[in-house]
Amino acid sequence: MEYLDHASSSQMLKRKTASTLAFALWSARSYRVAFERDWVNLSSENAAMKVRVRFAPSPTGFLHIGGARTALFNWLYARHTGGTFILRIEDTDAARNTQEAVNVILDGLRWLGLDWDEGPISSDATGASKGDRGPYFQSQRRELYQRRVEALLSRGLAYEHEGAIKFKMTREPIIIPDVIVGDVRRVLTDREEQDPDFVIVRSDGQPVFHFVNVVDDLEMGITHVIRGEDHLSNTAKHIALFRAFGVEPPHYAHIPLILNKDGTKMSKSALGASLNTYLQEGFAPEAVVNYLCLLGWSPKDNLEKLPIEDVIQLFDLPQILRHNARFDMDKLKWLNYEYIRQMAPDRFYELAVHALARAGVDTNKYPPAYVKAALDTCKEKLKVFNDAASFADFYFKDEFDYDPEAVTKDFVPENKPRLLKLREALVQLTPFTWETIQKTFNETAAALGVKAGVLVHPARLAATGKKIGPSLYHLLEVLGKEQVLQRLDRALARM
Repeated sequence: MEYLDHASSSQMLKRKTASTLAFALWSARSYRVAFERDWVNLSSENAAMKVRVRFAPSPTGFLHIGGARTALFNWLYARHTGGTFILRIEDTDAARNTQEAVNVILDGLRWLGLDWDEGPISSDATGASKGDRGPYFQSQRRELYQRRVEALLSRGLAYEHEGAIKFKMTREPIIIPDVIVGDVRRVLTDREEQDPDFVIVRSDGQPVFHFVNVVDDLEMGITHVIRGEDHLSNTAKHIALFRAFGVEPPHYAHIPLILNKDGTKMSKSALGASLNTYLQEGFAPEAVVNYLCLLGWSPKDNLEKLPIEDVIQLFDLPQILRHNARFDMDKLKWLNYEYIRQMAPDRFYELAVHALARAGVDTNKYPPAYVKAALDTCKEKLKVFNDAASFADFYFKDEFDYDPEAVTKDFVPENKPRLLKLREALVQLTPFTWETIQKTFNETAAALGVKAGVLVHPARLAATGKKIGPSLYHLLEVLGKEQVLQRLDRALARM
């Protein structure tokens, strides 16, 4: 492929998205192709139609982070322009597709907050959907594909070959206008020079990706195809197919690939490749969306933490960067920490409670005010929400194990009379607030002739079973005097 001079974004976006329904010239051989009006959805009336974009994943496994970013960029462009975001499931590979994988896609998009305007409601291919261009599972569109194949055959633009059906590809170079990459001149390779025609229906009757992808985009009135740059080499075939159906193709925008931090290709097993990783490890979806926005797109002023409302307002295709993006897990974790630290209280409680539930910690039997106060002591500590269990589970357990290493260091005989003295002081303490608790620790330590830390470490272990965690004085206030005294008694009995 040859990359030509980049046309201005305004010129690219003004290019017509449809041609008339009259006879259209196709390829250098000037085939005249006419199709019935009801077969051509991408008609001249669509020139004034609002933007229609789609995300069309194959349900063959997990949702790759690159696919999630493609969905996000399509969703952002639809929301920026007031257009329509369509979800279409490309499930024609029956041997590899699973309903479970469809659920992974639907759940992943919902977790990211990428609501679709048209598409399936559930993973059931025969189930309900929203929108009037369905079905939105390719497996349910076979009759439509068959009609389109017959149309090409009847007009001599396709032919049978060894049980398969091949499309007559133009021998001339095809110019691929791309909003991001610029004009690309696609010439035939040496192998294609020998036989440029390509299969659109296999000998087993299964239509191939290139064909169904174009037919679906045409039938669904897609105006902009926003996808990974790895699809750029396919685009000449798609353009030829669109023109064979008597229409001009949609606008293309091929976004840069996502590479590993070291610049190598991100494989399916690479760190962070699966979106499910972020659900399981307790990342905030807002942070993941924010980070994905920065992989290939850059707002003005080099801002990094951006509310999604601001991204929608700023996002546009010409701003997408040309060079490949590098995935940096450390930067994502930093951004996630910033989101947690600055998160609105109710949203923080929601995500933290869900993370605790995943870890088997039941907060439902405790008063909401207690749960919120407990979680407040952890907010500045959490890097991801899965950390909540290790920082806060002691709030929701009557009994727990003590850290063995800390036991040998802090539950030593000389600390027992010190904790007894602290307990005596805490019994008398009113009100039981972190300020009065801190003062009591300092006064008791002074009376014993030791530093406050001598009391802090065994008291923390007694109250939480851990050697690190939230601020000791604050967590003791949340636990309350009665619970603190009970936990001190349990520890003293062990010492």
